[in-house]
Amino acid sequence: MVIYAGLQFENSCEVGGFSNLTNAYCLVAIGGSENFYSAFESELVDVIPVVKTSIAGTRIIGRLCAGENFLRLYRSYLLDASDFAYPSVLCPAGNKNGLLVPHNTTDQELQHLQNSLPDQVVVQRIEEKLSALGNCIACNDHVALSHTDLDKPDVKLKLSVPLLLPTSGQKIAGNILVGSYCAFSNRGGLVHPHTSIEDLDELSTLLQAPLVAGTINRGSEVIAAGMTVNDWTAFCGSDTTAMELSVIESVCKLTEAQPTAIVEEMRKSLIDTQLIEHKALNLGVVGSSPTESPTEAALNLSLGTFYYSASPLPHYI
Repeated sequence: MVIYAGLQFENSCEVGGFSNLTNAYCLVAIGGSENFYSAFESELVDVIPVVKTSIAGTRIIGRLCAGENFLRLYRSYLLDASDFAYPSVLCPAGNKNGLLVPHNTTDQELQHLQNSLPDQVVVQRIEEKLSALGNCIACNDHVALSHTDLDKPDVKLKLSVPLLLPTSGQKIAGNILVGSYCAFSNRGGLVHPHTSIEDLDELSTLLQAPLVAGTINRGSEVIAAGMTVNDWTAFCGSDTTAMELSVIESVCKLTEAQPTAIVEEMRKSLIDTQLIEHKALNLGVVGSSPTESPTEAALNLSLGTFYYSASPLPHYI
């Protein structure tokens, strides 16, 4: 399918900071130009909902890093002062099963998301001090990478249940903000250019998808700020070079992807998940604590299957 390049949000090429794309929905920030919205709607509107929203009153709803790229946006005075009302960028993280939003998300925003997203998508407000969830979590539909401070049993369960997947505390090229330094789908992805071959192998095995080390927006290391991707399309910032686009298209296998087939596969996966939950209820399955819900018990069953079925995948160079 198509890979969209040349995108800007109010003269910023950091389009990943203002959008959040999964196989089940796409979030875009309010207040951008019609050209920005039309790029997403033309590719996605017949397949998944495209939802305009804010998070905690800000428009930075993607995975924009609060480092060098964040400061560059601030100094350019392209955004409203309200976009910078918090010390960290308040952004969500999600996949086809769920969407995690920070504790500062307003009730109105939460209700809007719940009304706009597909019924099977669980929208969960997360009460954690690390509120820039998009910086701290990166996930596809199989596994989530998280900030090492979130790698605690109680926090991992809180993150895993809405997304219906296991989480793993990781670093990417020594960086703890894993959500900022990679972008991947179920088919493949891009990570920080200084990621070692050994780390690439480990991450590829964990994610069950091929990965390459690369850049976005003419050499930027903050991958997720410059792009957003799902299993059949990608949207990249205006500074992205032809070589960078070629790498993304190849590793994410976008030329092979057909959205209708992928959506049908998602429906089958949803049915499988419901069957697992039904089985857990019928068997009276309980987890490690007496208060564990059938959904959590079903998740534990499915995670056990996942870990035994995972197999190494080579990285692409």
